[in-house]
Amino acid sequence: MEGSIINPDAEKFLELIKRSRNGKFKIYIGLSAGVGKSYRMLLEAHELVKNKIDLLVGYIETHGREETQKLMEGLPFIPRKIVFYKGKKLEEFDMDKVIKLRPEVVIVDELAHTNVPGSKHEKRYQDVEELLYNGINVISALNIQHIESLNRVVQEITGVEVKETVPDRVIALADEVVNIDLTADELINRLKAGKIYQQEKVESALNNFFRKENLLQLRELALREVADQVEKKINFEIPKSEIYDTERILVCLGNNIKQNEKIIRQSYRIADRLDSYWSVLYVETPDNQFENLDLALQRHLINNFKMATELGAVSDKIKSGSVVEGIIKYTKEKGITKIVVGKPGKKFLLKRLISGSIVDKLTDALSDIDCDLEIIT
Repeated sequence: MEGSIINPDAEKFLELIKRSRNGKFKIYIGLSAGVGKSYRMLLEAHELVKNKIDLLVGYIETHGREETQKLMEGLPFIPRKIVFYKGKKLEEFDMDKVIKLRPEVVIVDELAHTNVPGSKHEKRYQDVEELLYNGINVISALNIQHIESLNRVVQEITGVEVKETVPDRVIALADEVVNIDLTADELINRLKAGKIYQQEKVESALNNFFRKENLLQLRELALREVADQVEKKINFEIPKSEIYDTERILVCLGNNIKQNEKIIRQSYRIADRLDSYWSVLYVETPDNQFENLDLALQRHLINNFKMATELGAVSDKIKSGSVVEGIIKYTKEKGITKIVVGKPGKKFLLKRLISGSIVDKLTDALSDIDCDLEIIT
């Protein structure tokens, strides 16, 4: 935005100043329920108390696991706040009480939790953000399926839809990210022993989310996520290379809604890892004007733009004589170095045979431009 440009070095220093005023943030990440995130947080809590740190357990979810419940003994904790909603008596994390008491460290489990309607914040991660803003150090936890950019990937792996998510920007606030790692066999053995779910739920879990092939993929995702977070922290604290400074990514949206969402999430992870500029583009043509699209498709595209913007992209919609002409013009104007598109589906096969796909045309048009083309299936 014009008038708000700041020298990158000054911007980094300003960010360091802001961080120094906030509380420190530590997140335990796991591949699934039952890996021991809450257990590890409580172990750390005991160690901190032993070292005379003023700590409070603000909210912990033991899920009735005996070994985790035993670790609550001897730790100072904040009683949960009682909230009435639709005639039901519910318990919530008492953020205001923590701010009033101002401990050095507070444990706040279940980062992706949705608060009872009428609470100060809709989501627990927003409670945590306020605690950090008030200079209180926070230790929290979540599973990788709750990370916004990984949510749909995990759904594709497991077939299970998880609706509660945490924006990646919140994960990026963490000063330390720790992976609680278990092998697939270890986790399955814990499940069979009744250490994760009650016995009547074990068989169903083994046949669905906890299939070994699922857990192997989820473990890889968790390991990669923590590695990426460490790399980003290093890149923030150590001057970036010129390659990182000049990478500019363009994500091209079409009318395939599921594919749009997929390439936005994957492109975010590429851009975030490289700490690079990225934008999302939809090209209107004379025979494909936005206002003439089906209303449901319009809503989905607007949601695509909203998601991209929340993940840090610049969202643009332009008009052009053809999609390819619009993309090439935008690429030259913005100095784009990588274009990301989705692979044409089977229903476009006949059109491709007759006139050539957008991918084919883009490949030809980019032959004399220093820009890579990445196709996401």
